[in-house]
This record gives sequence, C-alpha cells and structure tokens, in this order.
Amino acid sequence: MVLATMDDMSPAVSPRPTLSSFWHDLPREGRLLLSTVIVDALGIGFVLPFGVVYLHEVRDIALPTVGVLLALPSAIALALLGPIGTVIDRYGPRRLQMLALSMNVLGSLVLAFATTPAAAALAFTLFGAGQAVFWPASQSLVAAIVPVEIRQRYYGLSFTVLNLGIGIGGLASGLFVSEAHPWTFQAIYVANALSFLAPLSVLAIPLRHVGNTVAPHEDDEAPTASYRVVLRHGVFRRFLVVVFFSAFVGYAQFEAGWTAYARTVADASTKLIGIAFAVNTATIVLLQLVVIQRIEGHRRTRVLMLMSVVWALSWSLMGIAGLLPGSVVAAVLLSASMGVFALGETFQSPVVPAITNDLAPEHLRGRYNAVGSGVFQVAAVVGPVTAGFLLGHHLSAAFVVLLLVGCAVMVAMLGRLERVISPEANGVAAAHPLPAQELTSVS
Repeated sequence: MVLATMDDMSPAVSPRPTLSSFWHDLPREGRLLLSTVIVDALGIGFVLPFGVVYLHEVRDIALPTVGVLLALPSAIALALLGPIGTVIDRYGPRRLQMLALSMNVLGSLVLAFATTPAAAALAFTLFGAGQAVFWPASQSLVAAIVPVEIRQRYYGLSFTVLNLGIGIGGLASGLFVSEAHPWTFQAIYVANALSFLAPLSVLAIPLRHVGNTVAPHEDDEAPTASYRVVLRHGVFRRFLVVVFFSAFVGYAQFEAGWTAYARTVADASTKLIGIAFAVNTATIVLLQLVVIQRIEGHRRTRVLMLMSVVWALSWSLMGIAGLLPGSVVAAVLLSASMGVFALGETFQSPVVPAITNDLAPEHLRGRYNAVGSGVFQVAAVVGPVTAGFLLGHHLSAAFVVLLLVGCAVMVAMLGRLERVISPEANGVAAAHPLPAQELTSVS
C-alpha cells in the first residue's frame, strides 16, 4: 500500500479531525456555501448518468457525434479560461460564479428540448461557458472564505455532500427515465435547471458581502499579476501534468467513456447505469470522511499515487464486464467498477484543489485555478472524443488498455513531482501561500 510509506502525521494538523470540530471551525459563510451543494447536486444527479443514452438512443445522434458533443463544453471552457482567470482576480469570484450558474440554467433548458445535433451543440456551448467560469470561481471563493488549515477538509466534505445529492438524483432518475418516453428525459433536464436556483439565491443575498474583490490595488508596490508568473512556476507546471492525466483517465471517462462502454459493449440497461452511479456516490458518502481523516498530514503525492492504482483496478473491472455482456456477472462487475472508482475519487477530491490553492498566492488565485481548470478541460475534450472514436469503431480492448497505461503514467509523473514540491503544498507542514518572488524558484 502506498499509504504505508507516507510520512508521519504533521504536528501542525490534528491527526484525526472530527466532523464536529471542523463544523465549529468553519466560518458562517463556509457553512452557507456548503448548504447549497446538495440541492445543486440533486439536479446534476438527475442527468449525469444519461447524457449518452439521451443523445444516442432518444435523439438518434451517432455515437462518434455524441462524443464530440460531450467534449464541446470543455473545448468552450478551454477557450474562455484565460480571460476568466483575470476577471476573477480583478472583480472577485462570487459574481462570476453567479454568471456560471445562470448559464447552466439556460443550457439545461435548451438541452431538454433539443432534437438535433445543432440544438444540442447550443446547449453544450452554454454549459461550456458556465463550466469555464464555475470551476475557478468556486475554488477561488472557497479559498477566500475557508481558512487554509481546514481547506482540504472542506473540499472533501463538499465532495461528500455533492455525491450524496448526485447519488439520490441518479437513483431516482434511473428508475424514472425510459428511452421509449422522451418526455422523461426532458423532465430531468428541466429539474436540473431549477436546481441551480438555490446556490444562485444564496450567492445573491446572504453571501453578497464575500468574494467580491481579491486583487491588490495596481500601484508600484503591488505584486505582478499575470499568467506569465503562473506559468513560470515550475512545480505548478509539473502538477498540471498530473491534473491532465487524472482528468483523462478519471472524470473525462466517468460520464462518457464508462457509460458508452456499459451500453455498447457490456449491454447494460438504463436502470443498471442508474444503480451503478448510485453505488459510486454511496461509496463516496460512506468513505469520504474516513479518507479525509486517514490522509491528513500525509504526502498528497502518495495519496494521488494510490488513487491511480485504485482507478486502474476500476477500469480493469469494467473491461472484464465487457467480456460477459448482458449477464448478471457483468452487472455486478460494472457496479463494482463504479464503487472502486469512487474510492479513488475520495483521494482525489480534497487533494488536487488543496495543492492548487496552497501553491497559489492570493492575488493570483483566480489565474492558478483557471490554468488548472484549463488543463482539466483539455483532458475533458480529448477523453470523450477518444472514447467515442474507439468504442464507435468497436475497439473496446484498446480503450481499456489506454486507460490502464494512463494510470501508470500518472504514477510516474507523481514520483517526479514529489521530488520538487514543498512540504507545505504536499500536505506535511503548515501551509502558507508562496510569496510572488519565490514562484519561479523551480523550473
């Protein structure tokens, strides 16, 4: 086990933080922000498992085209992330997050009534614009509200609440939707649109006083604020390679690749897909808080190595299920693969944003999160297109092998990163943002 070789717990952090102590330390604004997650997540859960099914089987769009459509939001987000990071640093993340939520409302409503690839492309373009804004804005807002010493725990708990909502929503929609009744899919996309109204309300009223500005005044004493400074940060560049591979073999395949493989290779029903997603989220809900306690004070690079091994096991189980299509064994293996993947997610979710924001100085936090999100989006473009091409051309074995090789490469990249990352950013010492003059010290 990778964790067996980790450093001892850091004395700067409580080795076994409890939920009650974390909640006591969390500012009121952090509690409000966390409270909106589950409502939003319910809507996401309604639609998350069924994008491929809706577009391919209900709207009769070819599978390779579906892969391109599912990659479109990430392509749009990638194109917009540069200016978005700058705007977040200048005007603050709260307003930008509200804009992102509004775009998601419109995108869900358009997709609910889309009957052609062009209409679906419009919906996914709106999703992409929202996606470009939401990730760096939300991560920057959390970093502005939550103290650094409990930030990793916040990310983990938020991910737990998110997946609780997704699990409930996915299970409910799995029992509700039917490819024979297109209106059922329209209903879940409308419900998803409505779910974004809760976080919009909280950001607009009780949280209107936070996250409005983060950048210093532009005078001779202000630190330099530009993407050149971010990209000269050598440790961060190495971390971005890890982010790319974790996205390509992870979340880029979670919604598109796994679902397409389950339907076209393993012959899974829509109900089984809903159940498998529920297994995924139930595993996260049950294990995330335990994992947060176990990884506290350990090297984050080792935690991500363990994640890579776990994800390789998940894709192996999925691959074996394809050898027994339509069988009870295949159903069990597919559900198990999603549960195992969820275990890897519990390692990833608190660690990756914590590293990003511990490496970032405050005045560049929007840009750091935007660049990290940009790399994630590159993988999210390549992943569905690759899955759609390989599975659309009946190259399922090559698809599975590609994911396993990606997991192995990620372990190698983490080994390189561990040699240069600071103890603070690696989670084994009290974290402090690096001064601007130290950002270029490692190349």
